[in-house]
Amino acid sequence: MILEEILKTVHICQSAGDLQKDIKGLEMDSRQIKPEYLFAAVKGTQTDGHTYIDKAIASGATAIVCEDLPENLLEQVTYIQVPDSEEAVGKLATTFYGDPTSKLDLVGVTGTNGKTTIATLLYNMFRHFGYKVGLISTVCNYIDGVAIPTDHTTPDPITLNRLLGQMADEGCKYAFMEVSSHAVAQKRIGGLKFAGGIFTNLTRDHLDYHKTVENYLKAKKTFFDNLPKNAFALTNADDKNGFVMVQNTKAKVAAYSLRTLCEFKGKVLEDGFEGMLMDINNREVNVQFIGRFNASNLLAVYGAACLLGKSDEEVLIALSLLRPVSGRFDALRSPKGYTAIVDYAHTPDALVNVLNAIHDVLKGQGKVITVVGAGGNRDKGKRPIMAQESVKQSDRVIITSDNPRFEDPQDIINDMLAGLTKEQLQKVVSIADRKEAIRTACMLASTGDVILIAGKGHENYQEIKGVKHHFDDKEVIKEIFNNER
Repeated sequence: MILEEILKTVHICQSAGDLQKDIKGLEMDSRQIKPEYLFAAVKGTQTDGHTYIDKAIASGATAIVCEDLPENLLEQVTYIQVPDSEEAVGKLATTFYGDPTSKLDLVGVTGTNGKTTIATLLYNMFRHFGYKVGLISTVCNYIDGVAIPTDHTTPDPITLNRLLGQMADEGCKYAFMEVSSHAVAQKRIGGLKFAGGIFTNLTRDHLDYHKTVENYLKAKKTFFDNLPKNAFALTNADDKNGFVMVQNTKAKVAAYSLRTLCEFKGKVLEDGFEGMLMDINNREVNVQFIGRFNASNLLAVYGAACLLGKSDEEVLIALSLLRPVSGRFDALRSPKGYTAIVDYAHTPDALVNVLNAIHDVLKGQGKVITVVGAGGNRDKGKRPIMAQESVKQSDRVIITSDNPRFEDPQDIINDMLAGLTKEQLQKVVSIADRKEAIRTACMLASTGDVILIAGKGHENYQEIKGVKHHFDDKEVIKEIFNNER
């Protein structure tokens, strides 16, 4: 594609060199540069792309987009100075990959909890309706059933547009995407057109990055502020920030709730470990999900599908057929008659939600044993809170390692224990080895009890000192259950 054409939506301060040259690809990572590529030098949180301009040119880059021009300009290279290269790169990628979101309906899901579940269920539902559909999620990206592995909740703008371009080329009519607060703050979704946005809830998360809850809220809100007027903004009326999110949006606002009257109203009539009977807009439906938080997620899915033009009837039928997402309240039954639940809950409120759901079903019949840890090199402030919430709603708690990353697992455990009183500590043991912690929980469990293994959910690794070691909570549980037979 001709360079001038790629630059057509970008504000340029000045340029030097030939704008008519052909560009074969775009990259923000100098290590990925090939001959006749454009390199976008972005000032990131960890590194400044400007320091890699020479390396990119040595690898074959023939065009450089940057905020600060180098002192020595090479004749064979075209330099384009922009006010904000982070913002520019999204627009460049959108143009280069043929403006993919003008060819499909893209719906973004944002909030602290529930993003993966809602985006994945919408993807499964619209495939059930017979459409070709794309999914961009924490767990995996999919183009109509074909998995494309992922590293971030929301990829960088170039990867994102490339992925959406593939989806458009494959004939996808819809794409559903998790939109993280980082992605909004770092302008990774710049240049994309959204058909709709969904807000789930907002609680403490990613404060290592955003520093304050206010900044975190602002990042999420920016997503809704930028939605076009022909899009929808579906918000959770049960969250105190639900209507704050959409107060400045141009999009058509609708709400879902388990408590108040609004466009999409739901109620849990019966629940058990096999599923729930729900009332949705005065229609009863059996679903294969557990817990009020999942009832809220299903309402969001129902609302979004209706706002995308589907009839109540077909959406409710599809809801009844949907199954839980892997690692999200994933229940396994032991031969000894207790239940193990694997869940991704890694924030205090997600933990509360899951434990509430367990108690709603148990109704005082059976003990709750919780295995929980906290991630290393992340918000330390939530560690003691995680321990407190676990102890409040469990009969026994085993504090263990999660993804320690570059921290000592024992230091993380000590941070969690520091939040507990002497009395609370009486029902807590700490076992740094996660496999041993799960094994101990199973030894403590009897018929009718529930073990919650929180924190990792779908993840099949433990990250230790920069290396990902294979570890899957579900595999460990299955192995223990096989030995119980």
